[in-house]
Amino acid sequence: MSNKLYVIGIGYKPFDKRAREIILNSDVILASNRLFEVFKEYDEFEAVKDKLKVINNVNETINFIHALPQHSSTPASPVVLLASGDPMFFGIGRRAIREFGKDMVEILPDLSSVQIAFSRIKEPWDDTFLMSLHGGPDPEKRRRLPYEMDDIPSLLQRHNKIAILTDRENNPSKIAKVLNLSPIAHSLLPVMFVCERLGYQDEKITEGSPEEIAGMMFSEPNVVIIQRSAINSQPSAIAFGLKENEISHSRGLITKDEVRAVTIHKLRLPQKGVFWDIGAGSGSVSIEAARLYPELKVFAVEKDKEQINHIEENKIRFNAANIEIVKGEAPDALNGLPLPERVFIGGSGEMLKEIMDYVIKTQVKLIVVNAATIETINDAVQCFENHGYNIKISEISVSRAKTIGGKRHMSALNPIFIITGEK
Repeated sequence: MSNKLYVIGIGYKPFDKRAREIILNSDVILASNRLFEVFKEYDEFEAVKDKLKVINNVNETINFIHALPQHSSTPASPVVLLASGDPMFFGIGRRAIREFGKDMVEILPDLSSVQIAFSRIKEPWDDTFLMSLHGGPDPEKRRRLPYEMDDIPSLLQRHNKIAILTDRENNPSKIAKVLNLSPIAHSLLPVMFVCERLGYQDEKITEGSPEEIAGMMFSEPNVVIIQRSAINSQPSAIAFGLKENEISHSRGLITKDEVRAVTIHKLRLPQKGVFWDIGAGSGSVSIEAARLYPELKVFAVEKDKEQINHIEENKIRFNAANIEIVKGEAPDALNGLPLPERVFIGGSGEMLKEIMDYVIKTQVKLIVVNAATIETINDAVQCFENHGYNIKISEISVSRAKTIGGKRHMSALNPIFIITGEK
């Protein structure tokens, strides 16, 4: 292809002067069957209908453009690819530029479907998380989608609104069912808007709860908007840095703030995956990790009944639905858990060697052990050395000011050693 490719968005407003001139002077106009039907409503359709070629598959469309003659009868005449709305909003514009280069492609956008959707429900959208579940028939595109449907509840925990481009498989009813099954979503009391066939004469807007939407059928194409209820419209301002007095615990049995901060830093937690917190105590590390990474699955393993009660209370208090409490003594309690990306051992009783042997067999790449005694340090280091882990040891000494007799005096807490094993 030597002629320039113009990717022109359609669907919501008439062509401007420049887009109209390009359309009328084009060599060939490519469109999917759906966009062909949309284009029929445009004034320019009759004048150019003989130039239209309908191809429904994206890869076939790209291959057709690649195969166009290097020299057409009118060298300056353009090739037009019709796109839905804004081609650069989860659209074909990105693929066109990747295939043909920025110098050979020009984008002329229409309004996006999300813009139209928010105008219909009369809500601002500058605080909205935008995502696409529109994979179409291309399995490669589906694999590249950065978020999946199961991620929606945790995304809603962090954003006031989510706008979703759907497709036949990832449809509004299926999205609503995911929300219905999520404790996170239930606590946020979301409202759903399904905006069907925007720009068509039969466009329709449906508002309802996930329970209501889950039982309905909707026409394509459609856009889904999920909005947190007014009483839950502000995500928590603090993602990390809970104070000890905010976390339910007893008898001072809690990982201190300063130690907790360093421990989580050493863990280098992933956005997604599985994290084991063994000997979780009151669950302070689990709670911080779960709030910091809502898409991370946290398993808080604890044997003490009183501590388990604290974890349960903290899980509810901080809406940490991505924590699963495992009641029992490690390593036996670890049987059957999904394999971890990270492991923290904060409490082990007299079972550290057995726990570490079990954990290391999972092939986990990074383990953090907190130790208050020399014996625990020695056992941890020996296990790491025996299995070829690179070892780093940090010692955390914290002193806090106390007021005595009107003056502040520094009082030292017991030092904690943080042993990191990494492969």
